[in-house]
Amino acid sequence: MRFDKPAGDNVADRQKVLGQPWQRIDGPLKTTGTAPYAYERHDVARGQLVGYPVGAAIAKGRITSMDTRAAKASPGVVAVITTLDMDRLPKGPMNVAYLFGGDEVQHYHQAIAVVVAETFEQARAAAALIRTDYDEDKSAHFDLAERYRVHRDDEVEPMARVGDFDSAYAGAPAKIDATYTTPGQCHAQMEPHASIAEWKDGQLTLWTANQMIEWSKKALAKAFDLPADKVRLDSPYIGGGFGAKLFLRADAVLAVAAARATGRPVKVALPRPMIANNATHRAQTIQRIRIATDADGRILAIGHDNTSNTLPGGDGENGAAPTEHFYAGENRLLRDQPLEMHLPESNAMRAPGEAAGLMALEVAMDEMAEQLDMDPVEFRVLNDTQVDPGKPERRFSERHFVECLQQGADEFGWSERNRKPGQRRDGAWLIGHGVAGAYRGAPAQASGARVALKPDGRVRVDTDMTDIGTGSYTIIAQTAAEMLGVAVDAVEVGLGDSDAPVSAGSGGQWGAASATAGVYAACVVLRERIAERLGADPATLEFVDGQVRHGGENTPLAGLAGDRELVAEDQIEFGDFRDKDYVLATFGAHFVEVGVHAYTGEIRVRRMLAVCDAGRILNPITARSQVIGGMTMGVGAALMEELKVDTRRGFFATHDLASYEVPVHADIPEQTVIFLQGEDRYSSPLKAKGVGELGICGVSAAVANAVYNATGVRVRDYPITLDKFLDQLPRPA
Repeated sequence: MRFDKPAGDNVADRQKVLGQPWQRIDGPLKTTGTAPYAYERHDVARGQLVGYPVGAAIAKGRITSMDTRAAKASPGVVAVITTLDMDRLPKGPMNVAYLFGGDEVQHYHQAIAVVVAETFEQARAAAALIRTDYDEDKSAHFDLAERYRVHRDDEVEPMARVGDFDSAYAGAPAKIDATYTTPGQCHAQMEPHASIAEWKDGQLTLWTANQMIEWSKKALAKAFDLPADKVRLDSPYIGGGFGAKLFLRADAVLAVAAARATGRPVKVALPRPMIANNATHRAQTIQRIRIATDADGRILAIGHDNTSNTLPGGDGENGAAPTEHFYAGENRLLRDQPLEMHLPESNAMRAPGEAAGLMALEVAMDEMAEQLDMDPVEFRVLNDTQVDPGKPERRFSERHFVECLQQGADEFGWSERNRKPGQRRDGAWLIGHGVAGAYRGAPAQASGARVALKPDGRVRVDTDMTDIGTGSYTIIAQTAAEMLGVAVDAVEVGLGDSDAPVSAGSGGQWGAASATAGVYAACVVLRERIAERLGADPATLEFVDGQVRHGGENTPLAGLAGDRELVAEDQIEFGDFRDKDYVLATFGAHFVEVGVHAYTGEIRVRRMLAVCDAGRILNPITARSQVIGGMTMGVGAALMEELKVDTRRGFFATHDLASYEVPVHADIPEQTVIFLQGEDRYSSPLKAKGVGELGICGVSAAVANAVYNATGVRVRDYPITLDKFLDQLPRPA
């Protein structure tokens, strides 16, 4: 099916099942500990060995020798495979760093060996016995601030230039010029990267934790010089990803190499202290933002210069991305400068670009409003736009940002906020309120599915789509149930198997809208086949309560397939009309109240509100879960999360869940989420858009603005820790 024009009325509009608050169908498996996560799949292959990885102890250079004799002689060890045993494995197009093979070290904790033994403890103990010698390259760069000082005046090709920014900024009556920094961030998902590999009769099977099955299948085939049809990936349950599991990672490569060397299945999980440096992270950013307005507060010029770290060949974190479309302004200058360094690989993390960019932009918007003596909500409303600011001929398909702000202000009690920073107290606590806008694009990817009607009238859906905690199982079941008129519990869903039709996968906030559209397309074909079997016009059929109504008759679905399944398969493909003529995006407004202890500087979030505009909501329960998860991550980014860089050795020192702090239950009290009722006909046949990344966008800035409102101290360097403002707090009365 090709989606090449706006969606009209269709079966999915009935909203008998779609759009309803169904509990997760995979919930019982997860809450009882019976969902099969990658490392725990003891039943998929007999005689599994355990591999323990070894990481490089330098950040750049070459390995000159590896002494593995003691490791090989250690009890229970079956094999030791080192990076020197093979040429460098080819990498997939999404990877920046190479994963294994050869003597070159590109970053700290790059995988350089895997020890394979009968038990985990034996493999780990033997791994500690490997002795590695290096020729370290002392020319490596690890300090972004230092690199920025050297390169800040470089000529950088603008990613967007509209009008005459310099003249408009210079001549404006009101302006700000401020620089903000965000640290590197770790995905810190609960489940580590883990895989089990088995070679059997020339076929490679990998039971793994991966968000994008087809991407990784192709990358694995390329790495080991295999035909793609000889590789199978299976990833039905994933314990969180946030972008960390988008691409092929070292756990998979090491498991495959070890299984090939030993002739037995091998399982490998990256140890928690290794993940931060071996896998990927959100890059650090340094962002300079300039905004100029007229006397009434209308933006005349906006400039956003973003600098971030990347390994050679990477893209870093483009914090200027959301500024391209979010607010009006005739004169615009946006520049992105990834600086090549030798820290571990920076790559996609939840809402790449927007998450870090809005941490800066939405604070700058507040600072501009303050200089104008305007309400921050009113300033944002005044500078809303219904067209692409850089290409006014392109309209937003649906944009209700103003409604998000206004409804949020009403619900939050914004009119009763602390209007003057540092003036409201509750005992020893200084009370502050903050607001920030949220913006995240709404892309879509081709996505396929196979739908089968079984002889008993039940339905089976198969697609290589994944569920990383987002609710894919549930919304896919709801889609099929809506289209075929059956109960949700009459639909079986199979996910994460590369033998199934290729889907959009989980990433970029495109998963829900794309995968459900693919299931919709397959269901349309199945409805046509059922109509053909009944000798009826598909347009005249009504599927309801497990029956097909046609010509005054009701035919049960049970029995329609005969003795075998009636199967249909299709793929949704998205026409270029979406991006050519329109800007598709999601919007939100975040409101936060904080308390800052007047004597200690401790910050406590007291309540949070998000109002979201994301088209048709397919399931309010799973959508809310996504948003509050994003809000929680935003609090972490604002107040505590930071990959501390050892600028001498080139590694992240805060590399485990003891030192890399993330929010816990006590940090997150009241969270309220409101979804605007609406639909976007330009997005998909189901008129839905993703919401999984919108929830994090802007949250950190709302917290930062609330801290300023409480204390009168503006902190522009995240995370906002008490050492950055304690000495500037108002003196106790």
